[in-house]
Amino acid sequence: MKSLPYELFVGWRYTRAKRKNHFISFISLTSMIGIALGVAALIVVLSVMNGFQKELRTRILGVASHLEITGTNNQLADWPRISAFADKAPHVLASAPYITAQGMLSYDQGVQGAIIRGVVPDAEDKVADLGRHMKAGKLSDLRPGEFGIILGADLAFALGAQIGDKVLVMAPKGQFTPTGVVPRLKQFTLVGLFQIGMYEYDAGLALVHIDDAAKLYRMGSYVSGVRLKLNDLFDAPAISASMSEQLNRQGNPDGNYYVTDWTQQHANFFRAVQMEKRVMFIILTLIVAVAAFNIVSTLVMAVTDKRADIAIMRTFGASPASIMKIFIVQGAMIGVIGTVLGAVFGILVALNIETIVPFIENLFNVQFLAKDVYYISDLPSDLVWSDVSTIVVVSFMLSLLATLYPSYKASRINPAEALRYE
Repeated sequence: MKSLPYELFVGWRYTRAKRKNHFISFISLTSMIGIALGVAALIVVLSVMNGFQKELRTRILGVASHLEITGTNNQLADWPRISAFADKAPHVLASAPYITAQGMLSYDQGVQGAIIRGVVPDAEDKVADLGRHMKAGKLSDLRPGEFGIILGADLAFALGAQIGDKVLVMAPKGQFTPTGVVPRLKQFTLVGLFQIGMYEYDAGLALVHIDDAAKLYRMGSYVSGVRLKLNDLFDAPAISASMSEQLNRQGNPDGNYYVTDWTQQHANFFRAVQMEKRVMFIILTLIVAVAAFNIVSTLVMAVTDKRADIAIMRTFGASPASIMKIFIVQGAMIGVIGTVLGAVFGILVALNIETIVPFIENLFNVQFLAKDVYYISDLPSDLVWSDVSTIVVVSFMLSLLATLYPSYKASRINPAEALRYE
């Protein structure tokens, strides 16, 4: 301690000293606790926001693709050439043709609308992660001409269908007959179930073989487009723009080529999460600011309580700047201790939230995120250390800012006036 500047030594002593005025100690303690809770809340909330963003991206891209190339009217005739072109492009790992259309599924008394996606099983497994989410059966069970179908688990449950059942698929565009328009119908055998964990897909997506989809929707040799997987999904916007320019420069006899990436297809989800993250950061930072500015009250009362001490130090030669530093140290120590405690507590909760939340749900028999209401039914967490460092720095800066006015007032105390009644 003797090697430290005396301002730091005195400020540290003032922080540790048991004051005669217990109210000052109480205000210091509440300021410290307030800062700790605010910092912990910020870390936990931002980690959950990051977790939602990461989980949402993972689940969406488990079904969707990084890039999609399609043509006019959502049809692509020369898809083998496009697929070969894409496979040779840098950063592209795999490609797969697909057919997508709307349909009505019926089994027994159940009727449900769904997106029907025609796929090539071997190729589809390379551009999406559906194979890892199969609850029953596998993608290779979709064989051309056998009219097998794989449903999302919630869609199958809504229909009441099980593996081996015959599900009737109705195409919205019917065929004209002398008696009027008759919808195209085809029976498919349920050969598999998948569960992504996103209700949108689990309750609204059905997979069939691309040849069976072409027959049902009379696509002929056309497909809806080609799906691509990249080695880095965050490069998708740049690669999309470059590939669109190259393809349209080559020309399309049926119109234009349209290249879309996952950020365009699901932009609303990610913008909403990002906006919520920013808003929550601002709101919770205000909580930290309120707690930090309680330090003002603490130091104002401490300055009043230490007027005689300040005057004595001034008579021994302490400069106004030194007095100011003493109280800045005292206030900063409250901020530092509160910030460190809050950071440690917040990090521990953020790292273990996937264990804590199920424990609370089981304890009180509640479910915070109902699966049929929210896209993600569990509470994920992704602790980003850059967020933690930002929160710690902001908290410390707010605490430091709160010390300036009381410290300045302490430095302006006149020794003669302070000692007049001592």
